Amino acid sequence: MTPPVVWEILEAEIRRRRRGGDPLVVAIDGRSGSGKSTIAAAVAPKVGGTVVPTDNFFAADIPSAEWDARTPPQRAADAIDWRRLRAKAVEPLRAGEPARWRGFDFEAGARPDGTYAMQAEFTVRPPAPVIILDGAYSARPELADLIDLAVLVEAPAAVRQERLAAREEAHFLEEWYARWNDAEEYYFTQVRPPTAFDLVLTGAGARPYA
Repeated sequence: MTPPVVWEILEAEIRRRRRGGDPLVVAIDGRSGSGKSTIAAAVAPKVGGTVVPTDNFFAADIPSAEWDARTPPQRAADAIDWRRLRAKAVEPLRAGEPARWRGFDFEAGARPDGTYAMQAEFTVRPPAPVIILDGAYSARPELADLIDLAVLVEAPAAVRQERLAAREEAHFLEEWYARWNDAEEYYFTQVRPPTAFDLVLTGAGARPYA
Protein backbone atom coordinates (compact mmCIF):
# COMPACT_ATOMS: atom_id res chain seq x y z
CA MET A 1 0.00 0.00 0.00
CA THR A 2 1.23 3.51 -0.80
CA PRO A 3 2.13 5.41 2.40
CA PRO A 4 -0.18 8.40 3.09
CA VAL A 5 2.85 10.69 3.26
CA VAL A 6 3.33 10.19 -0.48
CA TRP A 7 -0.05 11.57 -1.46
CA GLU A 8 0.24 14.27 1.18
CA ILE A 9 3.40 15.46 -0.59
CA LEU A 10 1.56 15.55 -3.90
CA GLU A 11 -1.41 17.33 -2.36
CA ALA A 12 0.88 20.00 -0.93
CA GLU A 13 2.62 20.46 -4.29
CA ILE A 14 -0.70 20.82 -6.13
CA ARG A 15 -1.86 23.45 -3.66
CA ARG A 16 1.44 25.28 -4.01
CA ARG A 17 1.18 25.40 -7.79
CA ARG A 18 -2.50 26.22 -7.93
CA ARG A 19 -2.79 29.83 -9.04
CA GLY A 20 -5.63 31.92 -10.38
CA GLY A 21 -8.78 30.49 -11.88
CA ASP A 22 -7.37 28.22 -14.55
CA PRO A 23 -7.54 24.44 -14.01
CA LEU A 24 -4.27 22.75 -13.07
CA VAL A 25 -3.47 19.63 -15.10
CA VAL A 26 -1.49 16.96 -13.25
CA ALA A 27 -0.19 13.83 -15.00
CA ILE A 28 0.47 10.90 -12.66
CA ASP A 29 2.65 8.56 -14.71
CA GLY A 30 4.55 5.41 -13.85
CA ARG A 31 4.99 1.75 -14.66
CA SER A 32 2.08 -0.63 -14.28
CA GLY A 33 1.48 -1.56 -10.65
CA SER A 34 3.40 1.39 -9.23
CA GLY A 35 0.41 2.79 -7.32
CA LYS A 36 -0.68 5.66 -9.57
CA SER A 37 -4.42 5.08 -9.24
CA THR A 38 -4.25 4.75 -5.45
CA ILE A 39 -2.49 8.11 -5.21
CA ALA A 40 -4.86 9.77 -7.71
CA ALA A 41 -7.93 8.52 -5.86
CA ALA A 42 -6.55 9.71 -2.52
CA VAL A 43 -5.53 13.17 -3.71
CA ALA A 44 -8.43 14.08 -6.02
CA PRO A 45 -11.15 14.72 -3.39
CA LYS A 46 -8.74 16.73 -1.24
CA VAL A 47 -7.86 19.17 -4.02
CA GLY A 48 -11.20 19.31 -5.81
CA GLY A 49 -9.83 17.21 -8.63
CA THR A 50 -11.39 15.06 -11.31
CA VAL A 51 -9.55 11.93 -12.46
CA VAL A 52 -9.16 10.94 -16.09
CA PRO A 53 -8.01 7.29 -16.33
CA THR A 54 -5.78 7.38 -19.38
CA ASP A 55 -6.16 3.60 -19.74
CA ASN A 56 -9.58 4.52 -21.16
CA PHE A 57 -7.69 5.76 -24.20
CA PHE A 58 -5.74 2.58 -24.89
CA ALA A 59 -5.33 2.09 -28.65
CA ALA A 60 -8.03 -0.58 -28.71
CA ASP A 61 -8.28 -0.84 -32.49
CA ILE A 62 -4.80 -2.32 -33.04
CA PRO A 63 -4.83 -6.13 -33.51
CA SER A 64 -2.48 -8.41 -31.58
CA ALA A 65 -0.52 -9.27 -34.73
CA GLU A 66 0.23 -5.59 -35.31
CA TRP A 67 1.32 -5.04 -31.70
CA ASP A 68 3.62 -8.04 -31.89
CA ALA A 69 5.19 -6.78 -35.10
CA ARG A 70 6.13 -3.46 -33.50
CA THR A 71 9.31 -2.67 -31.63
CA PRO A 72 9.19 -1.60 -27.96
CA PRO A 73 9.62 2.09 -28.95
CA GLN A 74 6.72 1.78 -31.40
CA ARG A 75 4.51 0.12 -28.80
CA ALA A 76 5.33 2.84 -26.29
CA ALA A 77 4.47 5.50 -28.87
CA ASP A 78 1.13 3.92 -29.78
CA ALA A 79 -0.09 2.45 -26.47
CA ILE A 80 -2.59 5.22 -25.82
CA ASP A 81 -4.43 7.30 -28.37
CA TRP A 82 -3.04 10.57 -27.10
CA ARG A 83 -4.79 12.57 -29.83
CA ARG A 84 -8.18 11.39 -28.59
CA LEU A 85 -7.13 11.85 -24.96
CA ARG A 86 -6.11 15.38 -25.77
CA ALA A 87 -9.21 16.28 -27.78
CA LYS A 88 -11.89 14.48 -25.75
CA ALA A 89 -10.62 14.97 -22.20
CA VAL A 90 -7.69 17.28 -21.54
CA GLU A 91 -8.54 20.22 -23.78
CA PRO A 92 -12.22 20.49 -22.76
CA LEU A 93 -11.48 20.18 -19.03
CA ARG A 94 -8.61 22.64 -19.25
CA ALA A 95 -11.01 25.08 -20.92
CA GLY A 96 -13.48 24.64 -18.03
CA GLU A 97 -15.89 22.52 -20.07
CA PRO A 98 -17.23 18.99 -19.43
CA ALA A 99 -15.38 16.08 -21.03
CA ARG A 100 -17.15 13.13 -22.63
CA TRP A 101 -15.62 10.01 -24.13
CA ARG A 102 -16.05 6.29 -24.63
CA GLY A 103 -13.38 4.16 -23.00
CA PHE A 104 -12.21 0.85 -24.39
CA ASP A 105 -14.23 -2.07 -23.05
CA PHE A 106 -11.67 -4.14 -21.14
CA GLU A 107 -14.36 -6.00 -19.21
CA ALA A 108 -15.87 -7.41 -22.40
CA GLY A 109 -12.53 -8.96 -23.30
CA ALA A 110 -10.52 -8.92 -26.48
CA ARG A 111 -11.98 -9.89 -29.82
CA PRO A 112 -10.42 -12.84 -31.68
CA ASP A 113 -7.93 -10.51 -33.40
CA GLY A 114 -6.92 -8.85 -30.12
CA THR A 115 -8.78 -5.59 -30.64
CA TYR A 116 -11.34 -4.27 -28.15
CA ALA A 117 -14.74 -2.70 -28.53
CA MET A 118 -15.55 0.67 -27.04
CA GLN A 119 -17.90 0.98 -24.09
CA ALA A 120 -21.52 1.65 -24.98
CA GLU A 121 -21.89 4.34 -22.32
CA PHE A 122 -20.01 7.61 -22.31
CA THR A 123 -17.72 8.52 -19.43
CA VAL A 124 -18.38 12.10 -18.36
CA ARG A 125 -16.21 14.35 -16.24
CA PRO A 126 -17.40 17.78 -15.10
CA PRO A 127 -15.08 20.80 -15.01
CA ALA A 128 -12.84 20.91 -11.95
CA PRO A 129 -10.03 23.11 -10.60
CA VAL A 130 -7.58 20.18 -10.81
CA ILE A 131 -7.49 17.62 -13.62
CA ILE A 132 -5.58 14.44 -12.79
CA LEU A 133 -4.44 12.22 -15.66
CA ASP A 134 -3.90 8.79 -14.16
CA GLY A 135 -2.05 6.11 -16.08
CA ALA A 136 1.11 4.93 -17.77
CA TYR A 137 2.12 7.21 -20.65
CA SER A 138 -0.06 10.03 -19.26
CA ALA A 139 2.87 12.49 -19.33
CA ARG A 140 3.63 11.87 -23.00
CA PRO A 141 5.65 14.65 -24.67
CA GLU A 142 2.74 15.27 -27.06
CA LEU A 143 0.65 16.45 -24.08
CA ALA A 144 3.38 18.50 -22.41
CA ASP A 145 1.94 21.86 -23.45
CA LEU A 146 -1.26 21.03 -21.53
CA ILE A 147 0.34 19.55 -18.40
CA ASP A 148 1.28 21.80 -15.47
CA LEU A 149 2.73 19.16 -13.16
CA ALA A 150 4.26 15.86 -14.33
CA VAL A 151 4.57 13.27 -11.56
CA LEU A 152 6.36 9.93 -11.72
CA VAL A 153 5.33 7.19 -9.28
CA GLU A 154 8.01 4.58 -8.64
CA ALA A 155 7.86 1.22 -6.87
CA PRO A 156 10.25 -1.76 -6.76
CA ALA A 157 9.73 -4.32 -9.51
CA ALA A 158 8.82 -7.03 -6.98
CA VAL A 159 6.10 -4.82 -5.48
CA ARG A 160 4.67 -3.95 -8.89
CA GLN A 161 4.63 -7.59 -9.96
CA GLU A 162 2.89 -8.62 -6.75
CA ARG A 163 0.20 -5.98 -7.27
CA LEU A 164 -0.36 -7.00 -10.89
CA ALA A 165 -0.55 -10.68 -9.96
CA ALA A 166 -3.21 -9.89 -7.34
CA ARG A 167 -5.52 -8.25 -9.86
CA GLU A 168 -4.89 -10.08 -13.14
CA GLU A 169 -5.06 -13.69 -14.25
CA ALA A 170 -1.76 -15.49 -14.83
CA HIS A 171 -2.23 -16.09 -18.56
CA PHE A 172 -3.13 -12.43 -19.14
CA LEU A 173 -0.07 -11.27 -17.21
CA GLU A 174 2.22 -13.54 -19.19
CA GLU A 175 1.00 -12.01 -22.45
CA TRP A 176 1.13 -8.54 -20.95
CA TYR A 177 4.76 -8.86 -19.84
CA ALA A 178 5.78 -10.21 -23.24
CA ARG A 179 4.25 -7.27 -25.05
CA TRP A 180 4.47 -4.31 -22.69
CA ASN A 181 7.37 -4.74 -20.28
CA ASP A 182 10.01 -3.64 -22.79
CA ALA A 183 7.76 -0.82 -24.02
CA GLU A 184 7.50 0.60 -20.50
CA GLU A 185 11.24 0.18 -20.01
CA TYR A 186 11.88 2.19 -23.15
CA TYR A 187 9.37 4.90 -22.27
CA PHE A 188 10.61 5.40 -18.70
CA THR A 189 14.29 5.42 -19.64
CA GLN A 190 14.36 7.07 -23.06
CA VAL A 191 11.16 9.08 -23.54
CA ARG A 192 10.31 10.17 -19.99
CA PRO A 193 13.18 9.29 -17.66
CA PRO A 194 12.88 10.39 -14.01
CA THR A 195 14.72 13.64 -14.69
CA ALA A 196 11.98 14.66 -17.15
CA PHE A 197 9.38 14.83 -14.34
CA ASP A 198 8.65 17.69 -11.95
CA LEU A 199 8.18 15.35 -9.01
CA VAL A 200 9.08 11.73 -8.33
CA LEU A 201 7.09 9.88 -5.66
CA THR A 202 8.35 6.69 -4.04
CA GLY A 203 7.56 4.72 -0.94
CA ALA A 204 10.24 6.76 0.79
CA GLY A 205 8.74 10.12 -0.13
CA ALA A 206 9.49 12.47 -3.00
CA ARG A 207 12.23 14.24 -4.83
CA PRO A 208 11.77 17.22 -7.16
CA TYR A 209 13.56 17.54 -10.49
CA ALA A 210 12.35 21.01 -11.34
